[in-house]
Amino acid sequence: MIKRELYLGQLRPFIDKPLIKVLTGIRRSGKSTILTMLQEELTQRGISAENIIYINFESMEYSEIDNAKSLYSFVQSKITNKLKYYILLDEIQEVKSWEKAINSFLVDFDADIYITGSNSKLLSSELATYIAGRYIEINVTPLSFKENLEFKKILTGTEITDIQKEFMRFIRLGGFPILHTAGYSHEDAYKIIKDIYASAILRDIVQRNRIRNIELLERIVKYIFENIGNMFSAKKVADYFKNQQIKVDIETVYNYLDALEGAFIIYRVPRYDLRGKEVLQTNEKYFIGDQGLKYAVMGYKDRDISGILENIVFLELKRKGYQVYVGKFDEKEIDFVAEKKEQKVYIQVAYKLSEESTIKREFGALLGVRDHYPKYVVTMEDFWQDNIEGIKHKNLAEFLLMDEY
Repeated sequence: MIKRELYLGQLRPFIDKPLIKVLTGIRRSGKSTILTMLQEELTQRGISAENIIYINFESMEYSEIDNAKSLYSFVQSKITNKLKYYILLDEIQEVKSWEKAINSFLVDFDADIYITGSNSKLLSSELATYIAGRYIEINVTPLSFKENLEFKKILTGTEITDIQKEFMRFIRLGGFPILHTAGYSHEDAYKIIKDIYASAILRDIVQRNRIRNIELLERIVKYIFENIGNMFSAKKVADYFKNQQIKVDIETVYNYLDALEGAFIIYRVPRYDLRGKEVLQTNEKYFIGDQGLKYAVMGYKDRDISGILENIVFLELKRKGYQVYVGKFDEKEIDFVAEKKEQKVYIQVAYKLSEESTIKREFGALLGVRDHYPKYVVTMEDFWQDNIEGIKHKNLAEFLLMDEY
């Protein structure tokens, strides 16, 4: 296994702390592997295997543990000494009322608890009040571009010299870890991603939300995939389908969008008015959990590149812990306003600055923002425009490899 230090580094400060560690993320993003890596690390720290309880609820071995009582009984049977136990529970959402069992572990045992789940609503149910204020959540995404390079370097045993070539491959394949453990063709990679997508749609959306109109759900997914990087609302989606003679109400669209967010297929990014300093309630943007999903479902098209590049930047900002908004400044749009620890960064994303009008548009959107926070225009070019009033022009691949902005 190749270590994902990005997430192990976030977990380490909380080992042995009285908080439940919750890893959430789209299926096959690597949550289970991170738990396995953590298990190895605990063993290396001298923790006896007897004191590490690992359960993968997607395994038939544990299929009978499907409710809080049976989970509690199983874990209780494994506790045979007075030392601390490390409880690692993978895909916990398969257990009904799991929160009750977790709460009891905290009360009854000397336990350090780690759980994973493939649904963002994992911690928003009424039952989650049992553990409210006693957990930290870490969102796991597919591989970043930096992780992708690390995987390839370790697997091939050679230094990566052509960063731009690797970035083009990353754009096409995305970051699902399984794709970067072998030299898959685009065709084979998309078959794998389609299976991941189908599993997420069926198990994390259709079954969990009891969705009956699967065809409409698929149509909404394709609408979102076609409009990555464009602003729209649930009403606009409903109006679009009405124009196609497909009957759908706004509430249904909201419910389906909410379900897709829950499974990390999509992320909603609200708009932020920089002058009014308020989050707007209309015309947000939606991005997807990995760019490979779009190509696997819709096929590859060169004309989609602008939205895909925005998607890649959005996911990178999330990995780095930023709260992300789409910026509105008077009549101009700023692709991303990202905030973290009272710091901000403004980012414009474009394919190329090939025309003067493009340069004016991308830099101009940032020129009116008169504060001291970093501002970037990132593109695919390997030559640079001179910085304009402190706004930096960066190659996108190099931008993704920066530790901080």
